[in-house]
Parts: sequence; C-alpha cells; structure tokens
Amino acid sequence: MNSSSGARTARDWTVDIACFLLAAAFILFTVDSAARAPGTTHGVFVADQVVGALSCAALWLRRRWPVPLAAVLVGLSAVSQFVPGAAAVALFTVAVHRPFRATAWLGGLAVATTLVYPLVRPDPDLSFGAAVLVGSMLYLAVIGWGMFVRSRRQLLLSLRERALRAEAEAGLRAERAQRLTRERIAREMHDVLAHRLSLLSVHAGALEYRPDAPPEQIAVAAGVIRSSAHQALEDLREVIGVLRAPDDAEADADGEGAGGGSRPQPTLADVPRLVAEARLVGTEVSYASVAEAGGGMGADQAEGAAASVPAATGRTAYRIVQEGLTNARKHAPDAPVEVRITGAAGEGLRVAVSNPLAARDGGRSAPDASGSAIPGAGQGLIGLAERAQLAGGRLESGADGTAFRLSAWLPWPS
Repeated sequence: MNSSSGARTARDWTVDIACFLLAAAFILFTVDSAARAPGTTHGVFVADQVVGALSCAALWLRRRWPVPLAAVLVGLSAVSQFVPGAAAVALFTVAVHRPFRATAWLGGLAVATTLVYPLVRPDPDLSFGAAVLVGSMLYLAVIGWGMFVRSRRQLLLSLRERALRAEAEAGLRAERAQRLTRERIAREMHDVLAHRLSLLSVHAGALEYRPDAPPEQIAVAAGVIRSSAHQALEDLREVIGVLRAPDDAEADADGEGAGGGSRPQPTLADVPRLVAEARLVGTEVSYASVAEAGGGMGADQAEGAAASVPAATGRTAYRIVQEGLTNARKHAPDAPVEVRITGAAGEGLRVAVSNPLAARDGGRSAPDASGSAIPGAGQGLIGLAERAQLAGGRLESGADGTAFRLSAWLPWPS
C-alpha cells in the first residue's frame, strides 16, 4: 500500500476510482428498496443518501487509515442502507493490507451489524434470518477474497525474493568458480613450469659464469637448455589442455579427454625420470620408491606397485617431488637431496623430500652459478598444501635446524 505522502500511481488511481464506482453502484442498486422500506420518511431517506455519498467519498482515505475507516463505515452500516457497499470495500482493503488480527475483529463487528440492521431498517422483501444471512455472506465473502489476494501477493513477493536470492547466489557461485579456476591455473603453471625454468636458469647461469668453458661443455649446456625449453613448451601445452577439460579430469590420466590427443598427465611412474633430470644438472639425489617398501620387489613388481596407485594420488606425489627438487635447486643448489616414496595400498602413500640447509643466509637462499638467486614467488608450498588437501591427504614442510623437509601423506585405497 502506498503511503499517503507518496504520489498515487496510475494503477492506484485506477483502483481507487473502481472502488468508488463500486460503492456508488451499490447505492444505486439499493435506492429503490430503501425508498420503499416501511417507516422511511423523506428526511431519513435524504439523510441516508448523504451518509452514503460521504461514505463513498471517504474511500479515498482508505490508503491512509484503513482500519479506522473500516470501523467507522461498518458501524454506520448498522443503521444506513447505503453504507454497506463502502464498508465492504474498506473491509477488503484491511484484509489485503493488514494482519489477520485486525481483519478478524473487524469481520466480527461487521457480522454483528447484520444482526442490528434488520431491526433498525427492516426489509419488506426479506425476513430477519435471510437479511442476516445475506449480509454476513457478503462481508465474509469480501474478507475471504481480500485474504486470498493478500496471500497471493505474499507468495509472489516470496518467489520474487527467492529468485533474486538465487540470482545472487548464482553470481557468487560464478565468481567462486572463476576464482577457483584462476587458482587452479596458477597452481598448474607453477608446478609444471617452475621445475623446467629452474633447469634453464641453472644451465644459463653456468654459461654466463664460465664463458671460457670448452666448446664441448658449452654445446652440452646449450643442448640441455634447448631440450628444457622444448619440454617447458610441451608442459605448457599439456597444462592448457588439462585446464580445458572437466574439473580435475581424472579420465585424462590415460591420455584421453579434453584437447583430443593431449599427452597423459604425470604419475608416480614418472618420478624416476624427474630424478634423472635433476641428476643431469648436477644435483645429488638419493631416491627410494615403493619398490624398497615392498620388501625387495623386482622391477616389474615395482612398476606394478606404482601403477596401482590412483592417478590423482600419483600425480600429486609427482608434483610434490617436483616442487621439492625445484626448491632445493633454488635455495641449496649444492646440497644433496633425499627423496623417499613409501607406503602400501590401504595404508596410504608417504612422500618425503629433504635436503640440508644451505650455509649462506641461514639456509634460506643460495646463489646459483651466475651469482644471482633463482627467483621464486614463494607460493609453491601453499599450492602443494591445497593440492594435497584436495586429494584427501595432508602436507607438512619446514626446517628442523639442519635440513628442510617436505613430507606428505596421500590416500591409497586398497
């Protein structure tokens, strides 16, 4: 309902005029029976018409004072034959715009007036009981209609609010999906490219530090740089293909999925190749895999054990080892690195990467061959922790005084 201080809209004007005409039509419809009512003098008839006209005009105040106006009009309907039409409109307004409590007591008052009116203004065509029944049915029908309109409006308002809430939630979900996608892209880019680019930095730094090296060594370093750059491009293409696939595209582990012929994702069986690349650039790596954990398995058995690890778990273990080797190469380039992957189906997979702290700067950083530290954003371990958590595992990292340790437990169902 509009406030009295607010301007009426075109719809408000239409509804108000319709209510006025409806009440006036009721007067015209009953004027003949009022004139023929026994005991109705000319003065009473004129006074009744004036009261009826004023009640119709008073309906313009129903938006400002709906309950007081309805109470007055219902009270007058007990003695005036021309007021019930306006009183019914006022009751309808209260039923639509006011709580049930106000509607109930006004409805009770209206029914009570139907008991009084036949005594004050008897109808020659209706008995007392019929007059009471007709009047009560009229008021109750108007009140019921108003309550139906009120409930329908509340339902529409609730649906509208629910739609707005759903739209807002959809927007939030879209923003969250975009944020998760950005985080996933950043994590994949870091995990895949940081390792390759650190290799490039080491070899390029060696060439800069030793420009007088024998041509054979320069050729070998240049070949490694070319190979690493090519591999970095292949890894970048692989990451883009994975990110175009459905979330976490586990089915892509076998090389099938989004991107058509995209290369398979790394698994636990690819860790030895990762270790070999680290050894190629001069990092001393001690590596033990699930083969040792199985009590002297052969090569075929070791491959079978690695193959039995779920693809998501194996990929996460690969990324953890990759990040551990990259960090060791950045912050302690001359320190040996120990990589241990143990576990069994039903117990979980444990991945541990450790290296002694570098002597310079308390082990926090160390220069490479070129005399400048390999840059890093410091977000790799955070991304690894998120990756391990998404895989259902946990990751811990930190220095214990003599070495930096990176350890993780990942689920390996039986």
